[in-house]
Amino acid sequence: MSTIAILGAGNLGGALAHSLAGRDCVRTIRLIDPTGGVARGKALDIGQAGPVERFDTRVTATEHVDGVVGAAVVVVAGPAATPDDDWQGQAAGTLLAQVAGLNRRAPIVCAGASHATLIELGVERLGIARRRIFGTAPSALVSGLRALIALEAKASAAEVVVNLVGAPPSHPVVAWSSATMGGYPLEDQLSPPQMARLMQCVGQLWPPGPYTLASAAAEVIAAMMTGRSRRVFACFIGDNRSGRTGAQSAGVTLDGSGVETVLAPRLSRLEQVQLDNALGRRRTLPDEGLD
Repeated sequence: MSTIAILGAGNLGGALAHSLAGRDCVRTIRLIDPTGGVARGKALDIGQAGPVERFDTRVTATEHVDGVVGAAVVVVAGPAATPDDDWQGQAAGTLLAQVAGLNRRAPIVCAGASHATLIELGVERLGIARRRIFGTAPSALVSGLRALIALEAKASAAEVVVNLVGAPPSHPVVAWSSATMGGYPLEDQLSPPQMARLMQCVGQLWPPGPYTLASAAAEVIAAMMTGRSRRVFACFIGDNRSGRTGAQSAGVTLDGSGVETVLAPRLSRLEQVQLDNALGRRRTLPDEGLD
């Protein structure tokens, strides 16, 4: 059992701390925010919910960024001063640089919807290993998409498997051709009009709300805490090889150190063209481990 440090006690950070505590998969959650009173208040509320919701995870709070020292995972969320926002801009870059200097081993999970640019900054300018920093917002979008597919098919979302690649929110590419429901191709179970309705809904699912983002991040962190996970998650990843830059969504597997493997997506010819266009005609990453 380990300590998770969450940077920011805004709506996303507070929801993530509560969701993760409820899973009882870590020993301590540390909320870190310059507005220490808000962080302490949320930590107290979550701690008081423990006996009722039956979890033993301890939630603490501090206003000092050095609270990331010793954490097994560091999560970037959003500040309590502007609770609906993610850490963005210069403040986010400064915070990330501090984290990279204080904790040189822990994976950095960027949980906000706007954090693709933060991942890009971390890999390209701060030299953070690309397996160590990634974003979970694409998983939140996939969660909403699975719910819509299940609603359209009158089935359970747990039966739906679908992948998201590309560069959301401007250029998301859904791998409809390889999507399945109950182990069978989705395109064989839904009519063309139903598929068309779903395709039109993708853009409306962004940005995911704080509770959806928090749930997606908590699910990813819980998988990391169990060691190597065979489950595939849609995550933002950075790429600094062969002249390619920027963050993109990809299917990945995870372990306690971060991204273990990036999986090559199974796409139709049309979807591959869409992906190449979304990434500026850069080739997609192969199935491989990360340095």
